[in-house]
Amino acid sequence: MAERKSIRVYREPAGGWGALKATGKALAEQGIPVFGARTLLRMNQPEGFDCPGCAWPDPKHTSSFEFCENGAKAVAWEATSARCTPEFFANHTVTELSAWEDFDLEMVGRLTHPMMYDAASDRYVSISWDNAFALIAAHLNALDSPNQADFYTSGRASNEAAFLYQLFAREYGSGNFPDCSNMCHEATSVGLPESIGVGKGTVLLEDFDHADAIFIFGQNPGTNSPRMMTSLHDAARRGARIISFNPFRERALERFQAPQNPIEMVTLTWTAISNPLYQVRVGGDVAALKGIMKAIVEADDDAIANNQPRKIDVDFIQAHTLGFEALVDDLRKTGWDAIEHNSGLRRSDLTAVANVYMEAKNVILVYGMGVTQHHRGTENVQQMANLALMRGNIGRPGAGVCPVRGHSNVQGNRTVGITEKPAQEWLDRIEQTFGFKPSPQHGRDVVATLEAMLSGDCKVFIALGGNFATAIPDWPRLQKAMRNLALTVHIATKLNRSHLVHAKEALILPCLGRTEVDIQETGPQSITVEDSMSMVHASAGINDPASEHLMSEPAIVAGIARATLGDKTTVPWEALVADYDSIRDAIEKVFPQFEAYNARIRVPGGFHLRSTARERIWATATGKANFAVFEGLDEDPWHGEDDGLWLTTMRSHDQYNTTLYSLSDRYRGVFGQRDVVFVNAQEIAKRNLHPGDLVDLVSLSNDGIERVVRNLKVIEYQLPDGCCGAYYPEANPLVPLYAYDKRSRTPSYKSVPVRIAKSARNIVSGAWAPQS
Repeated sequence: MAERKSIRVYREPAGGWGALKATGKALAEQGIPVFGARTLLRMNQPEGFDCPGCAWPDPKHTSSFEFCENGAKAVAWEATSARCTPEFFANHTVTELSAWEDFDLEMVGRLTHPMMYDAASDRYVSISWDNAFALIAAHLNALDSPNQADFYTSGRASNEAAFLYQLFAREYGSGNFPDCSNMCHEATSVGLPESIGVGKGTVLLEDFDHADAIFIFGQNPGTNSPRMMTSLHDAARRGARIISFNPFRERALERFQAPQNPIEMVTLTWTAISNPLYQVRVGGDVAALKGIMKAIVEADDDAIANNQPRKIDVDFIQAHTLGFEALVDDLRKTGWDAIEHNSGLRRSDLTAVANVYMEAKNVILVYGMGVTQHHRGTENVQQMANLALMRGNIGRPGAGVCPVRGHSNVQGNRTVGITEKPAQEWLDRIEQTFGFKPSPQHGRDVVATLEAMLSGDCKVFIALGGNFATAIPDWPRLQKAMRNLALTVHIATKLNRSHLVHAKEALILPCLGRTEVDIQETGPQSITVEDSMSMVHASAGINDPASEHLMSEPAIVAGIARATLGDKTTVPWEALVADYDSIRDAIEKVFPQFEAYNARIRVPGGFHLRSTARERIWATATGKANFAVFEGLDEDPWHGEDDGLWLTTMRSHDQYNTTLYSLSDRYRGVFGQRDVVFVNAQEIAKRNLHPGDLVDLVSLSNDGIERVVRNLKVIEYQLPDGCCGAYYPEANPLVPLYAYDKRSRTPSYKSVPVRIAKSARNIVSGAWAPQS
């Protein structure tokens, strides 16, 4: 039952009894209070399954209670007792279901049978697996070119499924691999290799035990990676300084009550996390970073003048880096007035942060999509690296750069070959291992795939998980293009919006979930995943499958491959799926960093994929770590109207990616609703509005296309001037397809220029207490 709509101040800390209550409620709502609790005790354990939620690592997969509220909700969501059967589809047309809310679609339950869209009845109808594979094969083999097919991957897919998926597409002849990384951390994958030689973070979980200071930019760990709160909680209690930069005063960044800490739970106390938390203007992260670095340079100048110890790590910079002089020159030219204006922060604040940074021996720099999803996201990431390099905070315990990836195996997918920009050396190893020659041509990413849909160059779209039609920017326009495709195929566990945005022909193929036993010809199988810190470990489900008609993701991929390629294939698909050890042996041959793959995943906790930057070996074109200059301060080039605002999209607390666990957002005090816009009191008054008014958000796009989201309720919230916030993916229609980082091609979800217009349906809902 949906919670009653209300806005009320949430005064409790993050975590604690509120999290335990929410976990119990989620299990009860899915009809699995006892079964679900039993399942949770096997999550993140040596002989259990990996959390299907976020990619934050666990301490060696040994704690009996190492799961968080949102991880528990992800398990409840997957292990639900509800079922989405052929009978359900027989009772509802696709047109009818298209009018349902996204939350209601997923609450129908687990998909039980492969389904095919029947245009005559406007319904999905049951289809056999063999016929489903044959239909896909017929479409793929009828295309004029393999380049007319696109193969999307969600970050939930295992290493084994992702490797087979890219292997099939490459043998088929396509290099089009749009994936969820393109929409979140592609700026990391592009920016960090140029700076430090690796496209991943440089820290391990144990580094948080040795950091003197932790800086967090554009990341809300209490919602997006709640298990991170254990590391932050422990660091704060031992005296490490934690400083956060975020437009919202996220509750978990302020105070946290650890559910695993009996003293805090019994005494109803909590631990302060960030000290302080700076509310940076939307799009002002680089201005803040340049302000911190400018303050360090000025302090270093004073140290030289007064014959005191330097404030930068001169030895490290001289031995390991290039480009420092150009960076310093740019920082000297950048004025404090401009830094304050663009960051929304005072010079004194940024100088205080710089002092903390200079006093700390070991600093970890954490960042999330609040940094990457911008028009200049790649350069944003490189400024993180600049700050780390100034004091040698890469390549020693307790220090480093820590990009917080989203979904549980989004990083692993990329590691095993899900990329539209393949390296020739591992394409050569695919040829040596499997006997076919993959094309070296770069394929399409998400933005290019969407452009191909608009132009008609894409005909077939296959999705290994995810909710593509909702996750993308500009979706009202692009969903129309998707309906003109010849075939859409979605490999999924539950019904979602993308299944209703169907092509002329469409399939929904139900797969096993992370929590379920996967039995193949040689017996029960395990899959592997890579977490945010490059730890690879095994995961084995424990529950009976939701339906006897489900197949595993590797088996589905192999079935499509065998049907499509027939006798022309040189890949032993059946043998690979019969024993996943053989898939891992093949991965090891193509990607040598997985040496002794099968042996190492049988060690509790798994193994770490080497990061050369962690060893101060710089795999860059120059052989050194490189400082990168960010010219100017504005992250985005648009200049809106005088009453324009910078909109950032974000998740609610009861949400993971596009999946909604409820319509509430407990920590922000929003209950039973998502059609809201957060604005501060000054901006509300400036527009002659009141809390509770209904407004339209209109994108200030420059291509002549109207983009508007209507009838959002105004919520007064403490935000910087000139900014507002709304929920993802509901606000995605405001993000133009052209608004992306030109280097990483990541859509600019986190800085969208908009204006607020009073809705034609405006109704003042009455007085209520604004969020404090």
